[in-house]
Amino acid sequence: MRLGLFCIVIFLSSSAFAKPVTIGNVRVWAAPDSTRIVFDVSGPVEHELSLLTAPYRTVIDLKQTTMAKVLVQPGANDKYLQAMRSGIRNGHDLRIVLDLKKNVKYKSFQLKPNSQYGHRLVVDIYDADTQKVKSNTVREADTSNRPRDVIIAIDAGHGGEDPGAKGPSGVYEKDVVFNISKQLADIINRERGMRAVMIRQGDYYMSLRKRINKAREHKADLLMSIHADAFHDPKVRGSSVYILSKKGASSEAAKWLAASENASDLIGGVSLDDKDDVLASVLLDLSQTASLEASIDVADRVLKSLKSLGRVHKRSVQSAGFAVLKSPDIPSILIETAFISNPQEEQKLLSARHRTNMVNAIMTGLRGYFRDFAPEGTLLASRKHIIERGETLSTIAQQYRVSTDSLRRHNDLKSNLIRVGQTINIPGTNDT
Repeated sequence: MRLGLFCIVIFLSSSAFAKPVTIGNVRVWAAPDSTRIVFDVSGPVEHELSLLTAPYRTVIDLKQTTMAKVLVQPGANDKYLQAMRSGIRNGHDLRIVLDLKKNVKYKSFQLKPNSQYGHRLVVDIYDADTQKVKSNTVREADTSNRPRDVIIAIDAGHGGEDPGAKGPSGVYEKDVVFNISKQLADIINRERGMRAVMIRQGDYYMSLRKRINKAREHKADLLMSIHADAFHDPKVRGSSVYILSKKGASSEAAKWLAASENASDLIGGVSLDDKDDVLASVLLDLSQTASLEASIDVADRVLKSLKSLGRVHKRSVQSAGFAVLKSPDIPSILIETAFISNPQEEQKLLSARHRTNMVNAIMTGLRGYFRDFAPEGTLLASRKHIIERGETLSTIAQQYRVSTDSLRRHNDLKSNLIRVGQTINIPGTNDT
């Protein structure tokens, strides 16, 4: 009896003298397939989450906690979160209610202070059905005879609660690289036979593994991750281009071969699940070797083009174990566009003219690579062109970077006269 009374006294004492926590700010980041709510707290906080129905809502109960500001409200385009409200419980606890638009799953975790933020409580809400159906990443065969576009996945680094590096004037890496990525996507989409997909389509957090998976879902032929480097010495400057290191590739191969979900993780359209360990290892090694060789070639061409803009930080392609480069079946490169920590380079990154020159240089490298090594079944590989209204033989020659004379010879044309709807074959670079 005395022991039970002693325990009750200890519990009441610990509750009564627990250090109060204050929520100073709340940020909401809405992504296409999840919403992240970040609470800036004055210290670690004891909390519980629960889901209620009719209507759907997630309840967050926080011990010994108060709000310093009025809760922000989610944007109209948020797929999951309708509204947020709060109330005091028991005189010293706080309850926050997330009014939902649909049934969700949720998870929470706490983060320690870093250079950007203090203590944080993070709550992620996402579709309740996402775990039931695994993503099928098979590269399905195109049943039509129509050549497809080369697909380039562009990954703007960082995002949302992860701002990346910060420039001297307060500019965040996540914003600069997103603008560059959008501009690069625009110029790629204007190129005949190419199509760009943006991995991160707004200002929200996305894990590195998810970025790889998104590229695979789009059946990308190349993944380009765009960043802006930083260093403690503000004088350091210049662009760099990275590929996956051999050590990083080896460690990744071990993870893939050991993973239990190999039934749905496929290498170049071939499932590893029904293969013995030796064959699976050989298939993965072949896929990685081909991807790394392609990555090296693309990276070399892009770096050569970037050199035309001025000084580069490293004059040769670098290798590192960046997680975003680890897809075994997609050639992948990471471009550090500049050192945002350098005041002059930060201003260049903010210059529309410099960004245009940069994306044009990157495009020159991409165009050169896919001109020579277009994937089988793509429009660029077919080297056929259907004449559209307003086109001339000379403009077509300029587009494919061949001579007008070679176009005539390759198609047995007696003159430069062509007609709308006519199909002509484009000579390879060795035929010009």
